[in-house]
Amino acid sequence: MSEWKAKRFWKEATTAPADGGWQVLLDGRPVRTPAKAPLILPTQALAQALAAEWQAQEERIDPGTMPITRTANSALDKVAGQRAEVAAMLAEYGGSELLCYRAERPVELIARQASEWDPLLDWAEERYGARLVTVQGVMPIAQDAAALERLSAPVHAMDPFALAAFHDLVALSGSLVLALAVIEGRIEAQEAWRLSRLDEDWQIEQWGADEEAEAMARVKRAAFDDAARFWALLG
Repeated sequence: MSEWKAKRFWKEATTAPADGGWQVLLDGRPVRTPAKAPLILPTQALAQALAAEWQAQEERIDPGTMPITRTANSALDKVAGQRAEVAAMLAEYGGSELLCYRAERPVELIARQASEWDPLLDWAEERYGARLVTVQGVMPIAQDAAALERLSAPVHAMDPFALAAFHDLVALSGSLVLALAVIEGRIEAQEAWRLSRLDEDWQIEQWGADEEAEAMARVKRAAFDDAARFWALLG
């Protein structure tokens, strides 16, 4: 049996100013979140992107083709009510920062990690005054508390919409530093994703690709790009 999907019931999706921001209208009726909250968006660009997703729907509504809408809903229905908790959870990634855990062998991978990842750790120190230390192997290492606090400060300053996008940038890459580098314009999302998969790509070079793993990686990569686009629409 095919999954049930709601039918399209509107002809035109448009945007309009609203108290506190912008809204999306379906035949003049404002869109609400799944929790029935008013879907008030912080920028016109974000509202236009949502309207485009709604306008692109065909006879049946496919939420899978509406990543910007999903993130906006998440910002209002989930993140807004627990903003401090979400920020703290994301900031904790600094304590287990992906870029800090290096291979013990072979020497070629060790050298690649150093050449590719060290510049981002150097940037984090220059930008935030946060020097993270590296270790070979997977045994946990305690980072300097002051460095972690400096990395967490910009995360705690984010509003719910920014946090909703930043959540995916961090969770999908496994790296607080890479996510910060993307939103600060230090690197593009494409480069951040490549750097986050340095170890996986090395394994593929040595042993070949696994079809199932590659399919999952493509899904995650698309979600990462969607999060970066959402962030850009907030600017």
